[in-house]
Amino acid sequence: MAGAGAIRVMVVDDHPMWRDGVARDLAEAGYEVVAAVGEGRRALAVAAAVRPDVVVLDLRLPDLSGAEVAARLGAVEPRPHVLVLSASAEQDDVLDAVKAGASGYLVKSASREEFLDAVRRTAEGDAVFTPGLAGLVLGEYRRLAAQPAPAEGPRLTERETEVLRLVAKGLSYKQIAARLVLSHRTVQNHVQNTLGKLQLHNRVELVRYAIEQGLDAD
Repeated sequence: MAGAGAIRVMVVDDHPMWRDGVARDLAEAGYEVVAAVGEGRRALAVAAAVRPDVVVLDLRLPDLSGAEVAARLGAVEPRPHVLVLSASAEQDDVLDAVKAGASGYLVKSASREEFLDAVRRTAEGDAVFTPGLAGLVLGEYRRLAAQPAPAEGPRLTERETEVLRLVAKGLSYKQIAARLVLSHRTVQNHVQNTLGKLQLHNRVELVRYAIEQGLDAD
């Protein structure tokens, strides 16, 4: 898989056979598996040491909830992207994970190819969800957006606003680059600048902001 070798991944799951299988699939696809652990507190300690780009995280752990682990990973520098890989597709589980800072959510019934592609896209900053779950998350953000609007935020450039509008519509960085005739790197830079200005942490939070501002409308 192109580019996979540059991506450092940590796997967090309390089922040894599943954890080992996921780590093996990642390694065979060219990812660098920097750790595979079965407990939330252990994951937080290890993440600070091995500095993964992506944490593949189960929600059901023996000590901490996956959502709590995702939230605490926000304090790790550099902050890793979190891809939840769970057997649950329950609305509360999905929304709790996303609100805690997860970049994406994949159910364990996904194919090997879907999973490996989701890890790559998560590392690139995309918000990746099992089909059907993305609509659930966007629907919740639209519901929240119906509440009283916050005070006016920092001023974005015209290009940053244009990129943000396409992010809100669910386009990947690659699709945005093609639409605006920009390089993938330039799109990433615009997104990172926007995150910094808005004091947000990931693409999921960015989508929520865009929806609150009405930028997802045609």
